Amino acid sequence: MARPLNAADNPDRAATAAPGHNRPGLDSEAVRQARIDLAACFRMAARLGLHEGICNHFSAMVPGHDDLFLVNAYGYAFSEVTASNLLVCDFGGKVVAGSGEPEATAFYIHARLHKALPRARVALHTHMPYATALCMVDGDPLLFAGQTSLKFYGRIAVDSAYNGLALDNSEGDRIAAAAGYADIVFLKHHGVLVLSPSIAEAWDDLYYLERVCQVQCIAQATGRPVQPIDPAIAAATARQIQDENAESARLHLQSVKRILDREEPDYKH
Repeated sequence: MARPLNAADNPDRAATAAPGHNRPGLDSEAVRQARIDLAACFRMAARLGLHEGICNHFSAMVPGHDDLFLVNAYGYAFSEVTASNLLVCDFGGKVVAGSGEPEATAFYIHARLHKALPRARVALHTHMPYATALCMVDGDPLLFAGQTSLKFYGRIAVDSAYNGLALDNSEGDRIAAAAGYADIVFLKHHGVLVLSPSIAEAWDDLYYLERVCQVQCIAQATGRPVQPIDPAIAAATARQIQDENAESARLHLQSVKRILDREEPDYKH
């Protein structure tokens, strides 16, 4: 279902300019920390069953750069990702740093998202089971019947135009257009995207999104009607949650790294 990106996929690849010399180096402390943070997300996602073989992908713009992004190399399970084996790619598909190639759909989704939506410094794409299950049913994916779900109230888009694998720029551009101003995109018949200004906030959203979808699936499985929260209360509560979101997310990712430091310290390597 997946394959690596190759030069024939993107005719613009060879013509892509090298990174400018007036920007931070790729070995800076900020870049190193971004690698560690993103690797931590991969490892914890694997622990929680949010991955699917070697086919899903996370990316983050390189600190200090607007045209380079970190992404996992094709062929690695999430549990194998380390800070050092993440690739640095440009928007033309050239691997600027690292060994290997990105998976083809990873490039066409993530490169086009980051290019079209500068606010999306981080993009996490998974086929995690409960969220993906809600991409497969009629109607809105979330019913906003539980308090935690209100973290996502007013932040969701649904891309209903499934077109098969994303193997060209036009499909990546279409997904970016469908995202619009949303932070969470349910891709019908496919999976979900989380878009965020920071790695910590992206991880926090990904984690809680799957939890919310799981609880909703359990509620619906009872066969009893699910009662949505009053829209006015939902909107007010969503604002309360967002006021604390950045700090809560920062602390959440720190807790993830403390766990991994004890139990899987090689993620930093």
